[in-house]
Amino acid sequence: MTHTTEAPRAPIPWPDAARRSAFEQWLAAIAPRHGLQPQSLQPASADASFRRYFRIAGAQGNRIIMDAPPPQEDVRPFVQVAGYIGAAGLHGPQVLECDAAQGFLLLSDLGSDLYLAALQQADAAHADRMMRDAIAALVQWQLKVPAEHLPPYDEALLARELALFPDWCVQREYGLKWGDAEQARWQKICRLLIDSALAQPTVAVHRDWMPRNLMVATPNPGILDFQDAVRGPVSYDVASLLRDAFISWDEEREIDWAVRYWSEAKRAGVPLGEDLSADFGEFWRALEWMGLQRHLKVLGIFCRLKHRDGKPAYSADLPRFFAYATRVATRYAPLKPLLALLEPMSGMKPVTAYALR
Repeated sequence: MTHTTEAPRAPIPWPDAARRSAFEQWLAAIAPRHGLQPQSLQPASADASFRRYFRIAGAQGNRIIMDAPPPQEDVRPFVQVAGYIGAAGLHGPQVLECDAAQGFLLLSDLGSDLYLAALQQADAAHADRMMRDAIAALVQWQLKVPAEHLPPYDEALLARELALFPDWCVQREYGLKWGDAEQARWQKICRLLIDSALAQPTVAVHRDWMPRNLMVATPNPGILDFQDAVRGPVSYDVASLLRDAFISWDEEREIDWAVRYWSEAKRAGVPLGEDLSADFGEFWRALEWMGLQRHLKVLGIFCRLKHRDGKPAYSADLPRFFAYATRVATRYAPLKPLLALLEPMSGMKPVTAYALR
């Protein structure tokens, strides 16, 4: 591929002059080694964190630069897991340069074709092929990424995540205050979900194995946003894939893909445990309960992004997660008390405005 020099682009905005100066010095130092063209620098993407990504032309093709400002971000987990991904034979970005102290990385470029956009445009057959690729890669991830080297998805972390829902969604987004009865009901639901998660066999968990973090690539898929990987419940990433933040499927397709994962995982030797490997119904229940924990967490995170971080766009998908949570709570008798907590927010408009930082 031939790369031509592009005209100068609009300057990248920086939060302060010191950060900009540090970046420019770092880029000037590494540019000769990779044939980088600083004038080609342009935004590539941003996410729900403080990280930013830029695309830059180089002698061997485009590269991605990650800007992860300390102390809000730490690039070391990303570098660690990127190494595990490569060793596992999966397709993730290679770390070409790393300045962990300043939070700058130079990465290989997996392209611009997000799974999410491709799935939204795909017919049923194409979507099925893409999801099968994602499932096959997930099985390989669970088999070959060393879970023992990752931090545990333990009771404390599960509980902190669940607490985001009452703190940011119930109180901040909808202005509701729970009394003693509601608090007791909530604590009982949390106990059930945490116990279900901790009862599952543990594997390496990406924590966001969803179409927005997968790329259409060769080999397929490319894997992004893995820096928060943990050692945790085997059903977590399957639930993330099937019940996504930005695209929904009818339940027949969800179950079909879940059966495919379950069959492939058993055949490959993923540790599902005796109960979950013997009965798909048990695995599906564990997946749904794990998904509910995630959905409640995400409801809190999306509201926190709106109110704390000035990123209101995510709140447009709150109804999708209320629908996921209501479906699961309706289906399982022990979880039905959650419905009384969700119902007051159904169709209710937020009562507080978000505040930009």
